[in-house]
Amino acid sequence: MPQKLYDTEEQQKRALLVSLSKEKDAGKELRSLAETMELVVAAHEIINVRERQPKFGMGSGKAAELAEKAAALPVDCIVFDWDVSPSQQRNWEELAGIPVLDRQELIIQIFSARAATREADLQVQLAELNYRLPRLAHKYIDLSRQRGGRYGTKGSGETRLETDRRKIEQRIHKLEKEIEEVSKQRQVQRRHRERQGLPVCAIVGYTNAGKSSLLNALTGADVLVEDKLFATLDATTRRFEPSVGTPVLLTDTVGFIRRLPHSLIKAFRSTLEEAAHSNLLIHVMDASDAAAEECYKTTISVLSELGAGEIPVITALNKVDKLDNLAQIENKFPDSIAISVKSGHGLDELKRLISEKIIKCMPNKTL
Repeated sequence: MPQKLYDTEEQQKRALLVSLSKEKDAGKELRSLAETMELVVAAHEIINVRERQPKFGMGSGKAAELAEKAAALPVDCIVFDWDVSPSQQRNWEELAGIPVLDRQELIIQIFSARAATREADLQVQLAELNYRLPRLAHKYIDLSRQRGGRYGTKGSGETRLETDRRKIEQRIHKLEKEIEEVSKQRQVQRRHRERQGLPVCAIVGYTNAGKSSLLNALTGADVLVEDKLFATLDATTRRFEPSVGTPVLLTDTVGFIRRLPHSLIKAFRSTLEEAAHSNLLIHVMDASDAAAEECYKTTISVLSELGAGEIPVITALNKVDKLDNLAQIENKFPDSIAISVKSGHGLDELKRLISEKIIKCMPNKTL
């Protein structure tokens, strides 16, 4: 008899996404986040919530309607485009009988799957535990099996998670100390760079705008580039000469996103602060994104929060090769420069601008 074969590949999980109609470009970003986590979007509901009742964050009738749709599709989880309280998460999972995630947890899971260095790993663990702490009573079921263990991994997890609050708090305290040590190492590296006398340019901007691609194009680096959100979590620095005799250090940074979970801002502060210690910012924008103006506002807001709001900046409109009407977005950002990392358009002009700005920023430095 021929041997029977079984498909042992893990099936992608199906999700029902729920967004609010009042949000601009409602749900577009949530869909991108879900796809980055390799979820199959079975359906996407754009709803209008007139009153937010405490049990579900909406009326019980609308909640029952969504739970019924999830069962009929069927899906493996429901993902909300807003923060869900621990009690609401429990209520939803009791109603729907499947895991429920909010936007904050989805972003944390993506960061966890992307963490590739010790520093990023420590920072994500801290964000996970801070998120999990108020949810100890919650039945923690992972997208694939359970939420036990690390997000983004394919381990078997635990059959049940009854984490002791004291142990989690001790772990948080330990992680904070380890991150503080790594932060001190970063400060030592920064002081070493300062002693070299080289100015620092930080590439900042919304996630997936093309920051790492720009670093690679300008310096010949081999930083990971993917058409996914948060492909890069670690600051990468390379030496670069925008013009002969004007060496600078070019630093790639983690991308921003609207409503980035506070726990991640706190955990990644030492990485994000690379921007605050630079002499010049290169703000990369995805010119082809319909929400480019909102992305611009988000980046400016985060930079201000980090204390980098007064640093000179070059606004680079990337991906202009995808545009039919470049003048339209140039009118919205009159002091910007149009570039395409993919085609090379505008990169020589960008180098000239970097040299010019650096000389103005550091008039007493001999470059």
